[in-house]
Amino acid sequence: MSKKILGLLLIAVLIGAAIAGVVKNNIEKKETESTVSIGTDVEFLATKEGLAKGEIAPDFELETLEGEPVKLSDYQGKKVILNFWASWCPPCRAEMPLMQNYYDEVQGKDIEILAVNLTTEDRGMKKITNFVEANKLTFPIPLDKEGKIGDIYQSVTIPTTYILDAEGRVQNKHIGPMDEKTMRDYISNLE
Repeated sequence: MSKKILGLLLIAVLIGAAIAGVVKNNIEKKETESTVSIGTDVEFLATKEGLAKGEIAPDFELETLEGEPVKLSDYQGKKVILNFWASWCPPCRAEMPLMQNYYDEVQGKDIEILAVNLTTEDRGMKKITNFVEANKLTFPIPLDKEGKIGDIYQSVTIPTTYILDAEGRVQNKHIGPMDEKTMRDYISNLE
């Protein structure tokens, strides 16, 4: 009987060791899969273009009100407030002077404001020019004359603003007007 008990005990130990080995392998496999998927996601976001947080903002090239070409990717190395607006929009009209105040405050600090006018949605170049002159706006105002950039950036409700870090990655999206404190807070949170 003692040989039977010893044999059963040996079999139980072997079965226990086998189960422990399988469990250990499954745990290691899950940890490896978890690490791979996290690394893959981070790597994917580092190069993917899109509007989600961490993605590279879609590049574009437009002409400003003065006829100068503006390309978003030329601003890499600077934090960018990328705003979409129209001169007829009351919240946009309220926000623009505040953007100018903030722009004056941050001159020379690697911070830029690009206020893309949704020209196809606006009421003519004369209205845009009059608004810009009346408010003494000095930041670049690219004109989305074909409406393509506003569509890409999903600027259905205006103003719509994207906050981009110095690498050109989307960090925040703000729908509606911003005041100077909000702009300061968004930019300071990038540091």
